[in-house]
Parts: sequence; C-alpha cells; structure tokens
Amino acid sequence: MSALRAHALPVRSAPFVGYQARSRCGRRACCHPPRSTAVHTASELVCWLKENGAKIDPVEVKTLDVPSAGRPLDVVVAGRPLAAGEVALSIPEHLCVTLDRIFESEFVAELLTTDKLSELACLALYLMYEKKLKKKSFWYPYIKELDKQRARGPQAVESPLLWSDEELGSLLQGSPLLPAVRQRLAGIRKEFEALDTVWFMAGSLFNKYPFNLPTETFTFEHFKQAFAAVQASIVHLQGVPIAKRFALVPLGPPLLAYSSTSKSMMTYDEDARAVRLVVSGAVAAGQPVAAWCGPQPNSRLLLNYGIVDEHNPFDRLQITVTLPTSDPLYPAKRAAVHEAGLATSQTFDISAARPLPDLLLPYMQLALAATPQQVAAVSFVPGAPAHDAETDAAALSALMSHLQGRLAAYPHPLWRDLEIIDDPAASPRQKVAARLTKIEKSLLGAAAEALAARGAPSSPAALQAAQERLAASGLRLGSLFEGH
Repeated sequence: MSALRAHALPVRSAPFVGYQARSRCGRRACCHPPRSTAVHTASELVCWLKENGAKIDPVEVKTLDVPSAGRPLDVVVAGRPLAAGEVALSIPEHLCVTLDRIFESEFVAELLTTDKLSELACLALYLMYEKKLKKKSFWYPYIKELDKQRARGPQAVESPLLWSDEELGSLLQGSPLLPAVRQRLAGIRKEFEALDTVWFMAGSLFNKYPFNLPTETFTFEHFKQAFAAVQASIVHLQGVPIAKRFALVPLGPPLLAYSSTSKSMMTYDEDARAVRLVVSGAVAAGQPVAAWCGPQPNSRLLLNYGIVDEHNPFDRLQITVTLPTSDPLYPAKRAAVHEAGLATSQTFDISAARPLPDLLLPYMQLALAATPQQVAAVSFVPGAPAHDAETDAAALSALMSHLQGRLAAYPHPLWRDLEIIDDPAASPRQKVAARLTKIEKSLLGAAAEALAARGAPSSPAALQAAQERLAASGLRLGSLFEGH
C-alpha cells in the first residue's frame, strides 16, 4: 500500500505553481545520461528539481535491487568523486515543504500551540491532500518518489509504525522499543481523531482543497502511512524560525542515508535561501552520500527512519529509578538526591562506553536505605567507596536482578540474533530487529558484567530475594524509552 495513498476525487489547481518555471534547456536536455552506471529511476524528480533551480549535479540517484524486500530502493550516491568541503546538493527553499510554505504565517503558531497536531502530522495531512491533486500538484514528482520509497530507509525497512502487531510482538519482544512504538501509534491515533478540528481552525491550508473533512476523506491507515513517510523524510534544521525547523527536502532522507557517525550535515544557508549538504570527507563516485542524523540511540533511529547503526556512538539503554513517596525516609532521600542534582525519578544511561553509570549505584544505595544512618552514609562523589555494606549489597543485587530480568524478556539469546543477521532468507525487518536486540543484549550483558565485578550475586536464589526486597520497598525500577 502506498505510503501516501489517497482516493481519486475532483481536483483544483495546485498551490505554488508559480515556482514551476521550466528550464530553458527543457526536460529532454535536463535528463542527460548519467555519468556513472547509476540508474535514474527517479529521473522525473531529478528533472523537476533541476528545472526549478536545484543544484544537484554532484550527485545522482541509484536504484538498488533488494530481493528480500520485494521492490527496489533508490539511494543518493556521488555522481563523481567528491572532495571534503564540497557542496553535494543545494535545494532552494521553495522546493522544500515546511510549515511556513503550507500555512499563512499567523496560523502556524496558533495551530501548534493548541497541541492538537504535531509538525509531522501537519506535513503528512498536507501531502495527503496534495497527492489527491495528482499531476496538478506542484509537488507531484516528489510525492511520487516518496510513494515509491514507502518510508523505507537505506536498510530497506520501514519504521515499526508500519509493521503488523504480530511482527512487533515477535521481532521486538523484550525491547523497550516495543512499548515506545505502541505509545507513538496511540499518539498518531489521537492526532488523526483531531484532524477535523484542525480543518476548521486552519482555513489558510484547507480552503484550497475541494474535498471532504479529513476523517471522511482518509482512513487512519492512510494517515499512519503518510505520517511514517514524513517521519522518515524529515530534516531538522537548526537556527531557523519554528515554521522552518521541520523540512521535507527532495533528495534528502530517505533517499539520502542518515548516519550517526557522518560529520556531514544538512543546513539552511540564509544567503542562498537553500538547504545544502556539504560533505565532510571525500566520497568516491557511486558511493552513498550520508548526512548526520543527530545524537539519537538506535531505538529512535529504527522508530523514526527504519535503520540501526551498529557503530552508533550515541546508542544507549536506560534504567529509571523512582523513589516511593510512601517510604517514611522519603523526605530525607529527596533532599539527598536534590542536593546531588538528581530527581526522585531519575533515568540513567547504559552505553558501551559506560556500562555502569557513575551515580547509579549510590542512587540505588540511597533508595534501599532502611535507616537514617544508612541514608546519611550514601555519597554521590564519583568513585567514593560504599560506607554501608548492607545497602551496597542490596543495591548490587537489585540491579543485577533487574538486568537479568530484562535479558530474560527477550525470546531468544544473542547468538540467535547473529544467525538471523547472517541468514540470507531473513527479511529486512527481521535483520534490522535482530541488529537492534543484539546490541541491546550486549549493553545489558556488559552492565551485568560490571556489576559482577563489583560483587553482585548471580545465583537464582539471591536474585529472587533481591526481587522480593524490591517489591516490599515499593521502589520502582524500569526502562524508560525517551519520549518522542
């Protein structure tokens, strides 16, 4: 099903047609043969961009055959060798879809501050209506390419938002991404149900279309697919007004690869009034061109863009510890954590570089302290030794029990993930999910090893006792996936 699918209805002229000035060279001259073996299946988009002032000669679009995905995938590659500091592409702002291009300026702030619709939902709804205009829409070549990509990133996988519930349960069981996906889906459903209200609020957008109310025109599935397509394509611009910060940039993602290690960034050039990509290092002809995706963990990369980066330096898992207000020592513990600059519900990051966060153990010691003396003995000075053997042992046991419980929640061990990744018969979704859960298990395993090195127990009896003590204390230990 197309990511921006819509039923055919009567149409009017599309907005922004004034920008569609044809190049003097004409369409035929624009679409010259490529300089490499790359195949221009996105030639219509490329010609449209060049005709409207985009400077994209250094790159071209290459089609990759992905048999296991069932359809080919377009990617942006270097059309010739690119040197560090070279502008790979420059897309004029009138070819980028942003909120200020959709709404009259006075409506933008009002719409967003009502908390009815997010920026992504506004962009998704706009493109859904534009698609209904078919070839009369100025954006037709771009929408057509988004349809072809189907919200897939360079690993040929859509966001888990578009996976079936059965796939979510089987491929992401045990991962904190699973509840995050379901939470995001619930949010999209809420936005869909608010579309009709927004329709009446934002006349500057919708009075251009001779169609029915959004929920009468589109199903939730259509809206979800469009939302995922926009989410996979969005570029976050820095140092621009709020109405420009989320931009859909032709030849940007998903055709352009996002990478957590690339130093190349898509930025807005005020003088050129264009979004540009300057490569940070040399790129060989025919090689994919990538842009930095920002400091996002793999769970967010998969949710937003359908990718997992095994070399992601920003990857992490989280442990959230919440002090129970029913604890008689809660006032003293609250004062202690506030003095240390922490909160009574505190999230700690587990990463490959730091499998055991510095303040996690003292926080757990404080949380499990049973007397005022034990509370006073806790030190949040990094590297300070534990001053109370009982609370130190309790903290180590509780954390080990928590980590082992999270590892046990996955349906299979890490070695099975490796088999799936190497299996040529595995689907792209199976492979990308296995990459994610392999990394998560590695992070949890490294944290457990760090606890064991500090003397944490591993016997089932000791871990069960730790679980019982946690339950009795009212202390809540969990994994909090960052909000989106």
